[in-house]
Amino acid sequence: MAVALAFADPVRDAQAAFRAVMNAMARPGSVQPVDGLAGAPAPLSPTAAAIAVALADYETPLWLDPALAAAPDVGAWLTFHTGARIVAEPARAAFALIADAAALADLETFAQGTDIYPDRSTTLILQVASLTGGPALKLAGPGIAGHAHLAVAGLPADIAPRLAANHALFPRGVDLVLAGPEGVAALPRTTRVTVEA
Repeated sequence: MAVALAFADPVRDAQAAFRAVMNAMARPGSVQPVDGLAGAPAPLSPTAAAIAVALADYETPLWLDPALAAAPDVGAWLTFHTGARIVAEPARAAFALIADAAALADLETFAQGTDIYPDRSTTLILQVASLTGGPALKLAGPGIAGHAHLAVAGLPADIAPRLAANHALFPRGVDLVLAGPEGVAALPRTTRVTVEA
């Protein structure tokens, strides 16, 4: 594989991507701009690649969904740029990269953390077609004044009840980071998600 460059300015660009993810987590429903990595191998999206490179390091176990795992360049590229190891079992991953969000496995498949160590759960990075052009979701919870709205294209049709079950596990459960062409948004486990009427 010809190794592509990751960030042009590794420190500044990684910090900007990291800050975008943290802002998205702090303000669920907001879309934060992220400069994607155009050199990422398909089917890894430029936005998801930037998020992964900003978040992962040599201590981070990564899991790739079947679409990404079937492309050997993806795992090699991620390992080269982050030092992270690729794991075969989703429950052992700190981060799960999912190219086919519509085929998202049961959330219980991933590490849920514990009541004492909720941070030992998996954070899911989902590639989505759009953060503005899909079914409307209504969000409530910490970081949201009243309600927020997000229209994500590419999520499973039953995402709202699945996220409700995930929310009920709090402080356990997984957090979702959504990587779209417009940037990044987040659905933390603390957020209550319903489908807009």
